[in-house]
Amino acid sequence: MKFSLATSLLCLAASSEGFVPKGMTRQTTSLQVVTEPPSTSSSTSSDNEPWSPTSWTSKNVAQSPKYEDEEELQAAIKKLERCSPLVFAGEVRTLHEQLARACSGQGFLLMGGDCAEAFEEFNVDHVRDSFRVLLQMALVLTFGSAMPVIKVGRMAGQFAKPRSEPDEVRDGVSLPSYRGDIINSEEFTAEARRHNPWNMVEAYHQSAQTLNILRAFSTGGYADISRLHAWNLDFVEQTDEGSRYRTFATKVDESLRFMKAIGVDTSLPAF
Repeated sequence: MKFSLATSLLCLAASSEGFVPKGMTRQTTSLQVVTEPPSTSSSTSSDNEPWSPTSWTSKNVAQSPKYEDEEELQAAIKKLERCSPLVFAGEVRTLHEQLARACSGQGFLLMGGDCAEAFEEFNVDHVRDSFRVLLQMALVLTFGSAMPVIKVGRMAGQFAKPRSEPDEVRDGVSLPSYRGDIINSEEFTAEARRHNPWNMVEAYHQSAQTLNILRAFSTGGYADISRLHAWNLDFVEQTDEGSRYRTFATKVDESLRFMKAIGVDTSLPAF
């Protein structure tokens, strides 16, 4: 996925001249954006049950995991209840406002990431490379659309996999289907395919590490647009697509140098 996504991006960048806005004009309006969630009284379900952190348990959930040991499940839940939130209210409100602007035509939403994260594949380089692909794609889209791009990573919690069948059969042996690392493991053994509630705890800790890495990269200067040449991925560095991206990046770099020359601070969050 990572290679095909990056290659598609770099091919897109190759024809960057096709993305240069020509006489594009956008109506600028003062958008009133709701930045607070609706009140509890209005956040009701179809059966008028007030919302609460546990109200989902009364709903029908498709493909819900089936845990054999209720005590083990409750122990894992209590462990998670003592953990800090992965995202905070201020971050949610900021995204809420940005999405509202995108819905009004004042921005572009870009989402990307793996189909499903895995415990064994976790490492800093993998998170960094996924982040770099998003930065490259956002750069192309911003340059071509002349709009701000909202970057949303399908990361730090994408561990579940829906399945068409509840069981998998190999050589006459039937075991529960692999449902993602947050539920069970991929190895075809009875112990690995058991729905293990402690996988939720491990998924939480890996998600927290992933978010720490992403926050460090995004606020520590790595995402600064002046580093756009450093975003090229190593595995396409010597390819035609990599050369095309560098050509495109050079054009953007020239524009940035002009903006700096006239006093525009390109280190601001808007960039």
